This record gives sequence, structure tokens and C-alpha cells, in this order.
Amino acid sequence: MRSVVFSISLLGILALPASGHHSEAAFDTDTVVAFEGTVVEYGWRNPHVYIVVETNDSTGEPIQWQIETSSTPILMRGGWTQDSLHDDEKVAVRVHLERDTNRNYAILLTLEKNDGTVMSAASADPRGIVSASSLSGVWKGSGGQTEAEFRLRLANPALTEKGAAAKESYDFYADNPVARCIAHTSPWLITTGLYLNEIELGDDVIVMRSEFFDVERTVFMDGRRHPDNVERTSQGYSIGWWEDDTLVVDTRQFADHPTGNGPGVPSGAQKHVIERYTLSGDGGRIILDIFLEDSEYLAESLAGRVEWLYAPELQLYGYNCDPEISSRGFSLD
Repeated sequence: MRSVVFSISLLGILALPASGHHSEAAFDTDTVVAFEGTVVEYGWRNPHVYIVVETNDSTGEPIQWQIETSSTPILMRGGWTQDSLHDDEKVAVRVHLERDTNRNYAILLTLEKNDGTVMSAASADPRGIVSASSLSGVWKGSGGQTEAEFRLRLANPALTEKGAAAKESYDFYADNPVARCIAHTSPWLITTGLYLNEIELGDDVIVMRSEFFDVERTVFMDGRRHPDNVERTSQGYSIGWWEDDTLVVDTRQFADHPTGNGPGVPSGAQKHVIERYTLSGDGGRIILDIFLEDSEYLAESLAGRVEWLYAPELQLYGYNCDPEISSRGFSLD
């Protein structure tokens, strides 16, 4: 293991793993902090695995750092297990520190064990191009440039007066629904590139599963229209149809959600999402075009494109969000 003292290096902006709790804005991504310490806690639970590392501050006094990593599905695909770390184990970590709080709180970049093994919070990618014959199967977000651009637009939409007021009053630590294990909704849900998605095709019903928060969506394909009187739910009410080889999913009746249209931007009864799923010519990707409108909170509609990679060798893992762990990242005590 390297001999590392508590040090700070300006390395430029580095990519963070997608996080159900924090956006990159919550952490100082311009600065990497590296230090050695001893593991005093390794909690293998979702939505994030936490590692508590004890080290010494500049005066030699012991301090503990709470280090957020990815969720168990992402870590498992990266080679981690619930036995990867043990109490009293010596490690060297590289992290980004949280901004604007007084907590010893950070997000993991890499961790090096005594035997030289280096582990990161990143997930494994599908192996090469494998051809699918239909939309059915397991898919993983590509994490490409178009996805990043769309997520950036989702994070900074043009807002109505009501939307702007809601975003201005939004408190990331007090109001975030993830702290209560409440899942994201479409389209934010389907652009989380590190998590797997599964499509199960049927004649009258198509089922779409997201590994992220164990979300399962039902798309009715029997020709029905959107009902006028139906209970609004977090994931809305979806109907679908085929346009040649493209699956069109039309979703309305979303329940009110404090971050339904992106970080700090609510969604409500006017929210409407259309998703168009088209298999690429080589069968290795789904081209997913997305349209979002919500006249209550969004001053303009949003459209974008992401791609999913066919990943038949990967399996969806249960997320099983733990409210105790989920709220941990938002407690400033």
C-alpha cells in the first residue's frame, strides 16, 4: 500500500458514480482527498454501501470519515461482496469531499487494500456487442454523451413561476424523497445509466423493471386509452402501442413528486411522458427517445435521447432500499 498522508490534490473534474442520494454538485469534484485509515464499519445495505474509516487529523487526533459508495448491485458487478472489507482492516482511499457541510462525509473514488487490490465504486459494462432480436431482455444505460446532455437539461429546465419557486425553496437534505426510499420517476429513472433495466414483452401487457429502487412499470398494450378517473401513482399510468418496430409508451396520471421533473423540481397532475423504444440495426442497443411536458412546473417541454446496451450476461439484483441507510446521507447531525 502507498504511504499516504492526508493530502489534497487538484486533479480536474472526475466522473462520479451515479448516486441515488447526491448529485455531483453535492461534492467538490475538482479536488481529490487521499488518506490511509482503518475500517471501523462496512455496511452492505442500499441505497448506498457505507464505509467508515478512522484516520488522524493534522494534529494527530483520531477522526472518522463516513464514505458513501454505490449501491450493492453496482458494486457486485464491479467485483465487491459483503465480505470485501472487515473491521480493523487497513485501507487507502481516494474520495471527493461533500461541499458546504461540516460533516466528515465523502464519496468514494477508489479504495486500496493492504494486498494492493484496488477497488472502485464503478460498475461493470456489458461485454461487447451482442445482438438482440427484440426489445425483450436485460439492458444497461450506455452512459454516453447524449445521455449526459439530456440529464443536464433535465437538471436545469426552463421553469414556470411555480416551478422556480418550488426549486428555490427545495432543501436537498430536508426534502429529498430518496431519504424515505421513494423512487425516481420517468424520465429521470430511465436515464440512470449504471442500473439495469429489463423488458418483458407480452401481447396485452409489457412489463418494464428497473433495478434502481426495484421499480416495476406496467404498460397496457390492449388498445385502451388513458382513464379519466384513476388513482395517480409515482410511476404513472402507461399505455403503449407499436409504430412499425418502435414501441411507444405514453404515461400520464403521475402522483405529485417533489423531484419528479429533476433535482428540486416537482411534478404533478399535468406531467406527461412519451418514450419511444427502437432496436438498433445491429441489435446491440435500444435507441430511446424521450419527451416530457408538465405545464404546471416546466415552462417548456423537454426532449432527448439515450441508449441502452443489450446485456444478457448481466442480471438484475434486488435493491431493497433500507430507510435507515437511505436517510443517513441526509442527516447533518
